[in-house]
Amino acid sequence: MIKGFKMKLNDGMAAEYKKRHNELWPEMKDIIHNQGGKNYSIFLDEETNILFGYIEIENEERWNKAGKTDVNQKWWDFMASIMETNEDNSPVSKDLELMFHLD
Repeated sequence: MIKGFKMKLNDGMAAEYKKRHNELWPEMKDIIHNQGGKNYSIFLDEETNILFGYIEIENEERWNKAGKTDVNQKWWDFMASIMETNEDNSPVSKDLELMFHLD
């Protein structure tokens, strides 16, 4: 299953966002893989600061459990200062509807 979603980066935070992801904690990599995620990419539209995420997951229910882990919640706290977040510091994220896919 593939998933597309969007988030919003705060103004002037593109370099910091990229730096933090280039230094992604090994524990976060493990969470992503252990919850069935692979082939994960995030793109930035510099004109709008909208981040577009793409990930292949094994199933939605398993993937959603990632956010409940201590490591993931620490990551959200770490990222909260540079992007739009909810009260629990999870990123404000909107799933996008798949309109076309070609292997």
